[in-house]
Parts: sequence; C-alpha cells; structure tokens
Amino acid sequence: MKKFFVTLTYAQSLDGRIAARSGESQWISGPETLELAQELRGSHDAVAVGIGTVLRDDPLLTCRLPGCRGPLRVVFDSRLRLPPGSRIAATSRDSATLIFCRAGLDDEGFSGRREDLLRAGIEVVELSGGDGTGLPLEEGLRELERRGLGSLLVEGGAALLTAFLRARLADRVIAVTAPLIIGQGVEAVGDLGVTRLAEALRPARAECRMMGRDSVWELDL
Repeated sequence: MKKFFVTLTYAQSLDGRIAARSGESQWISGPETLELAQELRGSHDAVAVGIGTVLRDDPLLTCRLPGCRGPLRVVFDSRLRLPPGSRIAATSRDSATLIFCRAGLDDEGFSGRREDLLRAGIEVVELSGGDGTGLPLEEGLRELERRGLGSLLVEGGAALLTAFLRARLADRVIAVTAPLIIGQGVEAVGDLGVTRLAEALRPARAECRMMGRDSVWELDL
C-alpha cells in the first residue's frame, strides 16, 4: 500500500521568520509563490494548520485555482478553540472540514463548543494517544489514511511545523524564503532537540529555484 505522504510548507523571511512580532504574516512571499501555495493545495488530499494560525490569520484554506475541487481542511486544535465565527467555520458547508482535538476534554464549555462546530458542519475527531504534551500526530495521520486520503499539506504555524519535524513525520519540505529581514518575530521552526550539527535533519534531496524575488527550497527528508 502506498505510504501516506506529508508535505510541510511555509514562507519565511531571510532571517527565518514566518511573522513579525505582532503576528502579522500576510504577505511575506510574493505573488508567484502565493500561486505556488495554491498549486500545492490542489495537489494534496488534505491541508492542515494549527489553531494558532486560525486565531491569528483566519484563513480559508481553500484552493482558488480554476477547476480545483479543494482539499479536506484539517485543524489541529487540541482544546477545541476554533471560533464558530471564523471563515473556516462559516464555509464548512461548502468545504469539508475536520478538527482534531484531544479526547477527554472536560473543561467548562467544551460540549457547547463541540455542538456549535458540529452544527456548522465541521467534523470533530477526538485523538486519545500521545504523551500529553500535544496532539498525537501519528494517530491523526492514521485517521486520514483510514478515510482513503493519501497526502497532507501542513501549512503551519510554527508549533505544528515543529511538531511534525520533531516527530520525523514529514516526507518533504517546501520552504519559500523572501528577500526581507524582520528581526525579532515568529521563528519558522522551534526546538527540534538538536544539540549538535550531526543531529540536524539533512535531506536526501535538495533543490532550490527562484520564483519572482523569492527562493524556493524543496527538500526530501
């Protein structure tokens, strides 16, 4: 059986920031690589972000290319904080949406939040594995594969990108680097537990090309 394929993608500044200190990130990259992002959505079965990205950017996660059916939209949202008024929730009747949250949540308001999202047409899947520090990514991938999907595009934010890299669950990274320097801001990738260069993730294949003023790195891990 074909292996489930995971692509991580993000746009960063020359100094490795995916957002300014304020959280502003639209748009770091240029029009050519924004079009590339749409093409990537169109070529994957599902597209995923973490709840932090939803709360900060309120994305749609749809594919705007002509004739594109659009991927399943997935939000990794451990505490089920997706706002019912978000653009994802508002369009979930037209674009299939799934939320992964942590099983066993019993905080005040969880049942109400869950019912609000279900009424909006969003499917909520509770994941029970993992070590308690975050959602069990492998369990989520198995659930997507069980549904007949074969590929997932992870668009961020930094916490989710870092979690996939740290768990060694990414098959490919497509990183866009724009010619600007932000300084203090949101780093693209956090702590991977690497203390020596010998422990760094090194690709089996690496290619770089220019698209407009941006450079695009494609790495097979």
